[in-house]
Amino acid sequence: MSNTLKAIHLLEEKLQNLLNNYEFLQEENKALLQNNTSLQHLLKEKDKQINKQAEQYSLLKVAKTIEGSKENTRETKLKINALIREIDKCILQLNS
Repeated sequence: MSNTLKAIHLLEEKLQNLLNNYEFLQEENKALLQNNTSLQHLLKEKDKQINKQAEQYSLLKVAKTIEGSKENTRETKLKINALIREIDKCILQLNS
């Protein structure tokens, strides 16, 4: 009988340890999910900043070329032509 009681107590201890580990892992998972969400939000914000900076850089290159700089003139002409095509598409859509 003594062995049976020891086995039952050992089983209870193991179950209690499992429950404690389960609760701990649930809390840790919750914290990690919150951290993941905040990091994803931060990543989206940084992506927006990068895109904004890239756009500003592109506009600066166009402005420098128009200003008289001999660098990137072909690129600027292509950009201006693309902008004109885009404006033409908008005008066509407005006329439709």
